[in-house]
Formats: sequence, C-alpha cells, structure tokens
Amino acid sequence: MEYLEFEKPIQELIQQIEKAKELSNESEVDVSPTLKNLEKKLEKLLKNIYTNLSPWQRVQLSRHPERPYTLDYIEALTKGDFVELHGDRSVKDDKAMIGGWGTIDNKSVMFIGQQKGRNTKQRQKRNFGMSNPEGYRKALRLMRMAEKFEKPIVCLIDTPGAFPGLEAEERGQGEAIARNIFEMLQLKVPIICIIIGEGASGGALGIGVGDKVLMLENTWYSVISPENCSTILWRSWDYKEQAAEALKLTANDMLQNRLVDGIIKEPIGGAHFFPEKMYRILKKEILKNIRDLEDVSKNELVKQRINKFSNMGVIKN
Repeated sequence: MEYLEFEKPIQELIQQIEKAKELSNESEVDVSPTLKNLEKKLEKLLKNIYTNLSPWQRVQLSRHPERPYTLDYIEALTKGDFVELHGDRSVKDDKAMIGGWGTIDNKSVMFIGQQKGRNTKQRQKRNFGMSNPEGYRKALRLMRMAEKFEKPIVCLIDTPGAFPGLEAEERGQGEAIARNIFEMLQLKVPIICIIIGEGASGGALGIGVGDKVLMLENTWYSVISPENCSTILWRSWDYKEQAAEALKLTANDMLQNRLVDGIIKEPIGGAHFFPEKMYRILKKEILKNIRDLEDVSKNELVKQRINKFSNMGVIKN
C-alpha cells in the first residue's frame, strides 16, 4: 500500500499492528489487549483524518495510485460478465475510453468510462486516461446502441482531461465532445454519470451529461486542475492548494452549487483502503437510481435532463 504525505500517521499505526501480530505468531505472548487498543486508535485516526480533508487532499486522494479504476469497478459490479466493445467505426479504437455490455443482478447495462493505467506500460497504452476524438465517438456509438435496445447507460468518469494533442485537434476534439453533450441530452434511456476519480473539464463532460450525475466523496470536478489554475494565476505550481480551495471543486462544493445530484459516501479511509466495500456501495447506488429512472417516461426523462442542465448557472433575483 502506498501512502500520501497526510496518511503517514496511518502507515505508522498499521506497521505497529503488523509487528504486534508478528510477535503474537512468533511467541506465546498474548498481545490481544494491545492489538485491540491499536485497532481502536486506527479507527479513530482514520475517522479524524478523512473527515477533515482539505480540497487539495481530496484531489490527491482522487489520484491515489491504488484507487479503483473504471475496469476495477466494472469487473466487480458485473462479476466478470463484461463484454467490451471497440472502435468508433471511423478512425481507430481509443484505449483511454472503454465501453461495453455488462449485467448487474441480471440487469443489462451499457458501461462507458475512461481507463487509466497502473504502471508505465499501461499508462502509455491508456494515454493516461485522456481520450482522443475517436474515444468520444466510440462512447456515442455505444450510447446509441443502448438506446436502440432500451438499456440504461452508466458512465464512470476518471480523466485529467481530453487529450490536447495536435492530432486530436485535427480530428475534431472539440466537435466530438460538443456532439456528445448535444446527443446525450436527447437519449431516451436512463443515464447515470458517476465521477470516480478526476473529473477534469470537457474530458469529463464528454460522457458526463446524465439524469443523475453523482460524485464519490473524495473526487473532484472542475473546468481546470488546481496545478494548471495555479500556473495561470501565479505563474507557479506552488499555489495549487489555494487554487483547489478557490475552484470549489469538491463533491460538497459541487452539490452546494447544484451542479451534481448527489454524493456517494466512501468507506472511512477512502475507496483505495476498502475497495470491496466501495464496490458494494456503488452497486447499491446504481441499482437504486436505475429503478427510480425506469419509472419515468422517455419524453419526461429527456425533458427533465434538458431542464436540469439548462438551469445550471442561472441566477434568480
């Protein structure tokens, strides 16, 4: 397990617990009272640290190298019953954007999401989770397929942004994202969008228009990353903490500004500490929202979705 700077006290306590367990195994010394005391301390420490996180610390958690990625969630939710579909039928298959059919409790769902990599080779293959235009066009193709078969769509968002390279711009990156936003507003099936890590700018919005837009507790959603914001405003990355505070990018900030529909609580310690718990929580939330949205007529679904996004940013006197 890798630990962030503010998680170091947790690491030290876990090491003490492991040493106590080793001592118990190697000798006949009864360390159960000590273990119980240390475990209580750990529980209290986890609660204290993770309920008082700054916006920048939440940004760090969203990027934690051991945090579950899109494929981890899909594999857990579908219990391996996931059929990935490839290609945009025009240019090529974008490995940063994945999609396909899966079942949750015998309910067919179209899963779409960005996938990052855990090591250098995977990151290069997945382009660090930054999609090209063909990735967004693949996503749209799969969404239209879901609409054709009248199946719900679940989008798992985790991206540092759309790929900003010259070739991406030449192939119409802006148009591809804008087209997805336009089309997603009009799809006549339930769409649930969940930010599971980073939700950066148009890269997130390209698959982020839904009937329900939810954020995991330790994620962020913003037009720009704190580092880039700091670079523009202060000509240095050193002010990223202040930038994270000013951007109001946390789940609580986004809910308060009515830009998302809800927050999915993570286990105390974060999704990276207890991934199995997080999978169960997410599954429950997805099924609940699908059930709620299935009761709404197709036309009403579209109408409510358009009204929701049209009213964002409107200031009423």
